[in-house]
Amino acid sequence: MNSISNILAAQKSFFKTQKTKDVDYRLSFLKALKVEILANEKTILDALHKDFKKSKFETYLSEFGIVLSELNLAIKNLKKWAKPKRIKASLLTFPSKDFIYQEPFGTVLIIAPWNYPFLLALEPLIMAIAAGNTVVLKPSELTTHTSKVITRIIQNVFPETIATSIEGGVETSTELLSQKWDYIFFTGSTTVGKIVAKAAANHLTPVILELGGKSPCIIDDSVNVKLVARRLVWGKLLNGGQTCIAPDYVISKSNIKKELIQALTAEITKRYGSKPKESADFPRIINQKNTIRLSELLKNSNIIFGGDIDENNCYIAPTLVDEPNLDSALMQEEIFGPILPILTYETKEDIENIIWNLDKPLSLYIFSNQKSFIKEIVKKFSFGGGVVNDTLIHFGNHRLPFGGVGSSGIGKYHGKHGFDTFSNTKPIVKRGNWFDPSFRYAPYKGKIELLKKMLKYLG
Repeated sequence: MNSISNILAAQKSFFKTQKTKDVDYRLSFLKALKVEILANEKTILDALHKDFKKSKFETYLSEFGIVLSELNLAIKNLKKWAKPKRIKASLLTFPSKDFIYQEPFGTVLIIAPWNYPFLLALEPLIMAIAAGNTVVLKPSELTTHTSKVITRIIQNVFPETIATSIEGGVETSTELLSQKWDYIFFTGSTTVGKIVAKAAANHLTPVILELGGKSPCIIDDSVNVKLVARRLVWGKLLNGGQTCIAPDYVISKSNIKKELIQALTAEITKRYGSKPKESADFPRIINQKNTIRLSELLKNSNIIFGGDIDENNCYIAPTLVDEPNLDSALMQEEIFGPILPILTYETKEDIENIIWNLDKPLSLYIFSNQKSFIKEIVKKFSFGGGVVNDTLIHFGNHRLPFGGVGSSGIGKYHGKHGFDTFSNTKPIVKRGNWFDPSFRYAPYKGKIELLKKMLKYLG
């Protein structure tokens, strides 16, 4: 295998041939990628089961199916997306025809996470290729089975000069980040995101950082508690809680707390049985290190349901924790597991005291039937994206941009937004020659009042 620097040099050289700017050329690879993914469906599902014990249904819902949808979307719409957009001209540029061109950045580095290792590697790759870039993908070293499948798929579809997958651990990531890229796309923790941003800053490389944080779930007393429990349990326990947009903790109106806890325990038992460890539908924690991390978070906590731990088998039971201290590790760190702290509030100030003492979250969820309460929460708090009366589903609409704010991320993607993310928007003004007003040329004496009027009516 070529060295990282040689691969990057080869991709930069190939990009200069301008071949990737041919939309039909890009489409040929996207179509080939779709054929290859479909041919490897069973292999992909099996790999994710080996890495997580994730069920086929959950894998198809949260990874395989979304990747196929993103591919279909790009294949169907790429010619329209890539076409220059005519923009209304300005009075100051008259006479002219104004356009926005979408051009690729060049060589792109994508560093994928372990929690959705197929989806979060392939989705950005699809849109980077659709936008005309060359790509080096670094899949997660923690999901060895899935990463090997991804590498093989990319090798079967793309020449190394267009896209390649480089497997490895921290040393590989460090070497990749030491190179000069035209764009970096990273999904992972806030801690590592800071390292990526610092490395990118050395070369003034633009980045998109898809991070995480403590996403709150606010529940008032106007709701159907059983319905809330059903949707909350699904969102929290999908992928064993290892979802960056999972509800991290609950802030419940105090007068429904008891009923909510009863509904949550009943719902967990209904979905995963009295022994979730034996359920074919409940995934495992990614590795022993993270299992131990989660077990440490539970120490000295008031566990009111669950709490079973098997470190050797990377198992943490669905667990409810009652009123943890706000300064505890459980409430200061992103949980990233099947543990749900339940806090309560009496007043809106109680909600503020919790959320405003934490960094801006990637997501926020509200369960309420009170329009005024919903409107106030949405306007008051800053977060990447959210859902009213459900969880996670904003990720499923490709028309909505997805990303964080502040420490939960920089930049947005998904669908057309992903194509735009991997494209440099280049404004072009085509000036007419049939008329050349003398107004802008010196001497300027007596022209300032007319200039003021012109600027006043610009639009």
